[in-house]
Amino acid sequence: ALLGASLERFATEIRHLQRSEVREVSEAFGDGQKGSSAMPHKKNPVKSENVTGLARLLRGYAQVGLENVALWHERDISHSAPERVILPDASIVAHFAVVRFTDVVDNLVVDTDRMLQNLDSTNGLVFSQKVLLKLVESGMSRDDAYRVIQRNAMKSWDDGTAFQKNLEGDPDVTIPDDELALCFDPRAFLVNAEVVWDRLAHL
Repeated sequence: ALLGASLERFATEIRHLQRSEVREVSEAFGDGQKGSSAMPHKKNPVKSENVTGLARLLRGYAQVGLENVALWHERDISHSAPERVILPDASIVAHFAVVRFTDVVDNLVVDTDRMLQNLDSTNGLVFSQKVLLKLVESGMSRDDAYRVIQRNAMKSWDDGTAFQKNLEGDPDVTIPDDELALCFDPRAFLVNAEVVWDRLAHL
């Protein structure tokens, strides 16, 4: 069940990222493949959806296993029938889910241009936390920094203006413009990516 839940977590993220409004990643889609029997334009993440469904099945098997904990006296055989079903079935389902999701990851299509477009569409608001930390680092109290950033962020939400430009024009923001610009570099989020991948490879 835990394995299924972990796979489901990744599969759900892929399903979200493949939505028409996002389109940052997608499952491989072959010539002649059908995404939907009713709507020919669709490219559904069918394998990730399948893994999500299998995870639900594995959780159901785990529940049956928990029902087998409380047995009568020196252990009656009420556990026997369900165990004969859930143990082999859960093993088969878990293996199938791993194989299926491995195929998804191996053939995943990543649209980096779309990722940048989505970042740009926020007018820089996704970097608000980095600016908050930078203001605190410069000596401003966290509460004051939060109020300054929120005020400028709400202006961006309401007017569609660039968050960075709003901050540059705010006299309460004492960070030099060149240092402020560094807060808006998306590459900063990737500085530890290699370390994470290295740890993952050695699990």
